[in-house]
This record gives sequence, structure tokens and C-alpha cells, in this order.
Amino acid sequence: MPPDGLDPQARAALERLRRYPRRRTRRGLTLLRLLARARTWVENRSLPSVGATVDRSIPGPDGSIDVRLYRPDGAGPFPTVVFFHGGGFVMGSIATHEWLCRHLARESGCAVLSVDYRLAPEHPFPAAVEDAYAAVEWAASHPDAIAGDGHLAVAGDSAGGTLAAVAALMAAERDGPEIDYQVLLYPGIGLDENHESVREHGGLVLSAADLTWFRECYFQHEIHERNPYADPSKAGDLSGVAPATVLTAGFDPLRDGGKAYAEQLVRDGVATRYVNYEGMIHGFVTFREIDRARDAIADVAADLAEALSESDAQ
Repeated sequence: MPPDGLDPQARAALERLRRYPRRRTRRGLTLLRLLARARTWVENRSLPSVGATVDRSIPGPDGSIDVRLYRPDGAGPFPTVVFFHGGGFVMGSIATHEWLCRHLARESGCAVLSVDYRLAPEHPFPAAVEDAYAAVEWAASHPDAIAGDGHLAVAGDSAGGTLAAVAALMAAERDGPEIDYQVLLYPGIGLDENHESVREHGGLVLSAADLTWFRECYFQHEIHERNPYADPSKAGDLSGVAPATVLTAGFDPLRDGGKAYAEQLVRDGVATRYVNYEGMIHGFVTFREIDRARDAIADVAADLAEALSESDAQ
């Protein structure tokens, strides 16, 4: 029974999600990916327009990485947002997040570079992290290839939000590339099974078994989970990372971890805006049938536009 206070559109989306199988095996994952591909193909027949899209491959640490650039209308150059999709590190693609990335480009006036990083369990940690950081380095060093103006942000949702936060941390610790802003949409950071949000909202989109399975697919050893480049909440000092917007959903098991990370950023002196969308579920920003998804995209896009224009004026 869905809990009281759940947004009606989120409730309807949740009922539709429950029609799809959830098989936590290698064979089940293959089926899930095939179903997601078919569903995405149908959904992406009608998409918001952007100025241009460009598909290409960029060099990665273990072969090439596919990326897709969404340019807003206009001649450019534009600030660049390097975007990482969600999916528990085992699912998701450029295609599954195309609707979100197109809206983000339109609302922010930024070029959005969506990254098709390697997925687990075929490619466990740190493969996704290595690809994410390689994409940020490439975007920073090839502004002409992406109509970039030299200003750079990172963004992502769920597992992709974790990758965006890790990329910001790596850039700070490695003296570059310079990242001007980070947008973390319900990131999978600092997850604790004792969190109230896990106890109360596990099973709404993400169950405790889902979270365990994603973790087992992504990590080969328990020690990896203690690595700040796997979970940036493990970092001893976040003071050098880019300013952030952290967005969570009220009925998301990951809510409390995301909120705690926003508080950790603030304690370490990082300018951070935290917003919790009450009544929403995990993944809602990608659900085109939920009106508040567009509100949330416009919200974080305004933060990006303001932050990147301010960096231009400095």
C-alpha cells in the first residue's frame, strides 16, 4: 500500500514500475536491460528539441567511451555540463536519460555531454569512476569539440550523482580540471541501512534487496566500499570541491544519505543548496509523466546557469 503523502502522479508511476520484472541475477539483468532498451525506444520517439545533438567516442582508460552532446539553441560557445546517468551502476544508458538531458540543455542554456560509462557486474568498481573522470578531463581539454566556453560542471542522478560527486572530489584532489559546479540528483552516497528513509521507504522503487544487489555487482571487495572514490562521504575533507546543489526525494530510501552529504559539504565550507522534493520517489526526475520532474529540472538548471555565469564574471 503506497504511503500517505505520496504525490498522485508519483503513485501512478510507481504502479507502472511494479509491472516490470525484478530479477537479481546475471540472466535477469540481461532481460532487464533488453526491456529497458525497448521501453526507451518507444518513449524516445517524442523528445524535446535542442539546437543540435552530436554522437562521438572519446578516449577512455580501457578503450573508447561513447558520449552524446546536447547543444542548446544558439551559436555558442556554451558552458558544459558533463552528465552521468543513474541505474545502480548496472543499468542505464545515454538513451534512458535523453529526455532529462535535453530538458537540462534547454533550461540551463548549457551544452550537456552525456557519458556512456562502463557498467557492472561486467566492469566493477572502479571502471565507472575511471570513465567518468576521463570524460571530465576530455571535456575540459577539448572545449572546441563541444562548443564549450571553458566553464564546466558535473551532474548526475542516483548512481550518476555519485559519479558526479566523485569526479568533483577527484578534480579537487588532483588539482584539476577545474569544476565550477556540481548537481547531485538523489545520489547514492552515504547509504546506511539504519537510515529512517531506508527503513520507511525501502520497496518504493528501490528495495533493500535491490540496494544489496547493486552493491554486490559494483564492488568486488568490501574494502572498495570504504574508498572515497566509491563513496565521497568517506572523504576526510571536502573543502576543495565545487559548489553544489543536492536534490533528494521525500519517499526515496537514498534521501537521508543525500541530505547527510549536503550537510557534510556545508560543514567543510562548500557552498551548497539542498532541496528535498516532498511527495516524490526515487528517479522521479526522469519520469516524464510527473509534472514535478520538469520543475526539478528547471530548478537545478537555474542553479547551473547562475553559477556558470558567475564564474564567467569572476
